[in-house]
Amino acid sequence: MPDLESTHQEFNPANLSPQKLHALLLGGVAPRPIAFASTVDKQGRVNLAPFSYFNVFSANPPVLIFSPARRGKDNTTKHTLENVLEVPEVVINMVDYDLVHACSLASTDYPQGVNEFEKAGLTEVPSATIAPPRVLESPVSLECKVLKVESFGPNPGAGNLVFCEVKRMHFRHNVLDANGLPDAVLLDLVARCGGSYYSRASKESLFEIPKPLANLGIGVNAIPEDIRSSGVLTGKHLAMLGNVERLPDETEVNDYKLIELSEIFLDHSDDGVVLEMELHKHALKLLDNGNVDEAWKTLLTFNLG
Repeated sequence: MPDLESTHQEFNPANLSPQKLHALLLGGVAPRPIAFASTVDKQGRVNLAPFSYFNVFSANPPVLIFSPARRGKDNTTKHTLENVLEVPEVVINMVDYDLVHACSLASTDYPQGVNEFEKAGLTEVPSATIAPPRVLESPVSLECKVLKVESFGPNPGAGNLVFCEVKRMHFRHNVLDANGLPDAVLLDLVARCGGSYYSRASKESLFEIPKPLANLGIGVNAIPEDIRSSGVLTGKHLAMLGNVERLPDETEVNDYKLIELSEIFLDHSDDGVVLEMELHKHALKLLDNGNVDEAWKTLLTFNLG
C-alpha cells in the first residue's frame, strides 16, 4: 500500500479562498451534467441559464436538484434563483453537443429582464404544465414544479438547492432507441468539467461495463493469489476479473490454450517466470479490449502447466 502522503496533495477547505475552493471542487468533481434551466419571474419575463450543480435524485417521485450558487465575486444571487422563489416552476433542458455553444452564451450575466433565448438564438416552446418555456433545440426537456429551495447560507459561493418534481418529460424522437428509451450515443450530451472544459458523451468516449446487479461477481478477494499479486495487471483489471459469476472450467481453459495460446507456450515453456509474465501481458490486452472470459482462460492456463 503506497504512502498516501506521497501520492496525494491534501487541502483543508477552511484554509482556502472561495475562488480556490471553487476551482478545486469543479475541477475535481467532473464531468457534471448540465441543467439548462428556463424560468420566469412574476412579471412573466423569461430567463435561461445553465447550472452544473445538478443531477437526478429520485424516480418515485421523480425529483431533480440543481443549485444556483451565490456569485463568488460579489455575493449576488442568480436570476434563476430569484425567479423560482417568485414562480416555483422550471424546465430543465439537457444540453447536447450542438447546443453547448448557445448554452455557454446564455451563461453571460445579462441584466434582469433580458431574454437569454433571444441572446443565444434559441427557440421558445410553450410547456404543457408550467409557465416557463422549453428549449426546442434541447434533446430532453423536463417540466418541473419546484418543491422547495434550501439555502446553505449568505456567503459567496453558497449553494441554493432547488428541489424539482418532474411533471412532464419531452424527448426528441431521434434520441430514443427501438424500445423508446434514451440512447446515450444518439443523445450526444455534454457535461461540465473544471475551468473552460467540457466533456462530450460521444460514441468514441462511451463504454459499457456489465452491471453487478445483473450477476454476483466473485470479487477480487476470490481471485487466485498469483493473479492478484501480478506485476502486470492493475486494480482496474482485477476488478474486471472479479465481476464474473464463475471461472472457466478446466476443459474450457485447455481448449483455449491449444487453440489461442500455443505459440506463447512454445516460445516460453522452458522458463516459467517469463511464461507467466507473457500470459499476464496477453491477459492485460484482452481485458483492455473487454474480453474478460478469454483473459480468465489465459491466466488459468499457467496453473494447468
